Amino acid sequence: QVQLVESGGGLVQAGGSLRLSCAPSGYTSSLYTMGWFRQAPGNEREFVAAIRRIGGNTHYLDSVKGRFTISSDYAKNTLFLQMNSLKPEDTAVYYCASDRDPYVVVTTARGYHYWGQGTQVTVSS
Repeated sequence: QVQLVESGGGLVQAGGSLRLSCAPSGYTSSLYTMGWFRQAPGNEREFVAAIRRIGGNTHYLDSVKGRFTISSDYAKNTLFLQMNSLKPEDTAVYYCASDRDPYVVVTTARGYHYWGQGTQVTVSS
């Protein structure tokens, strides 16, 4: 089993920055694909960013490109999401996700087997 614990959420003004972290525990070997999703009230869970351990390829939601950066400390299996130039529409609960399959379709939630409990990000205007 794998447990994912997110941290770093909070309240920030528009234009500000936050850095989210995701720390896996348990049997963390071979977590080849890791990503971030978000869900605002009344909305579906939405892909934000992902990174593949093999090759280090990154993928982003179009609306966050140039503002968000996903990275990973593979030695610690820790995942990060640096969020800059935040906008009120970025307000959501952010979830960390992971899977052992290196070839999952990273943009769909069903591709990930392990999920964290989420951390709230609120951007005020």
